[in-house]
Amino acid sequence: MSGIYIHIPFCKQACHYCDFHFSTSMKKKDEMVLALAKEIILRKDELNLTDSARSDNQIETIYFGGGTPSVLSNDEINFLIETIYNHYNVVENPEITLEANPDDLSPERILELSKSPINRLSIGIQSFYEEDLKMMNRAHNSVEAINCLKEATKYFDNISLDLIYGIPGLTDEMWKKNIETALSFGIPHISSYALTVEPKTALKKLIDTGKIAEPQDEAASSHFMILVDTLEKNGFVHYELSNFGKEGYFSKNNSAYWLGKKYIGIGPSAHSFDGHKRGWNVANNALYLKAIQHNELPIETEILTVSDRYNEYIMTGLRTIWGVSLERIENEFGSEYLNYLLKQSQKFLTDDLLSIENNILRPTLKGKFLTDGIASDLFYLNLE
Repeated sequence: MSGIYIHIPFCKQACHYCDFHFSTSMKKKDEMVLALAKEIILRKDELNLTDSARSDNQIETIYFGGGTPSVLSNDEINFLIETIYNHYNVVENPEITLEANPDDLSPERILELSKSPINRLSIGIQSFYEEDLKMMNRAHNSVEAINCLKEATKYFDNISLDLIYGIPGLTDEMWKKNIETALSFGIPHISSYALTVEPKTALKKLIDTGKIAEPQDEAASSHFMILVDTLEKNGFVHYELSNFGKEGYFSKNNSAYWLGKKYIGIGPSAHSFDGHKRGWNVANNALYLKAIQHNELPIETEILTVSDRYNEYIMTGLRTIWGVSLERIENEFGSEYLNYLLKQSQKFLTDDLLSIENNILRPTLKGKFLTDGIASDLFYLNLE
């Protein structure tokens, strides 16, 4: 099974923490939608997805990300979905996700979306506190956050929402209240991330000028442990470092990334993967449009080495409940990699940050918050 990710590079306003590719000008939106459809068609044979005899050549997920995909009209969204159906072999009941902001989800819009092929909403709530939303420069307010969830849950069963922790001034009690508010709507999936300070963002500038306090690792760690404990007690499975879902509601789109499945990334800055090669489109709307209009794909690619693939498997495996299979490491990468991994893991096993059970290497509860740092210590950069 494979997936298609469509990057919608527009936002109403720039969140202070965001370093994704987008434009706040909607002038080229119509042109962009046509270009996205054209790229979908230009790449229809890229993964041999038209061979219906092979199940791994079917499209299982379609994901509208961004940016803010909910700035597109329903007609524009449906046009892109129809383009995919007309040129790819799509499974009978694909997961079709739309990322949306609360300020775009009026009752009328939610009703319209419920009648479209979209069957999963990923809503960028981030916080239910007004002061947090203002600090992050979100386009919605706390009332809109509550109201959109009240309405969305009437029409959609499969909903995910995003929450951000580690926000300066967010106490443990406030964070617990954020989680409890989310749970009160019966949401089956929650994605939650620590507030990170990326270079060249407004947040970095505000911190450097002393206008906002810097996020503290201790607070983020405390929030993370509260998050894991609370959601697991409420029937959620912590299936990936930042993702929690009830059984049957794991994100198929995101799980495909972590399990190394093929996917095509459509749109400016979108990434693609075919099992051996990774590609990424130019992160510039004007250059993207110019290339597509000339029937050219504005994409750069790299062939992944054995070490690259090993490192990616370590990173994604440790972040998920599926862990890192020592048997797969030996079979796919060789005994040299396995011996290296076991040697590098020893200090983390001793410190109870990693464990090995049934030949699977996983972080312990104590090690989960440190997963990315642990993974980097297990990377092998010079085997080839």
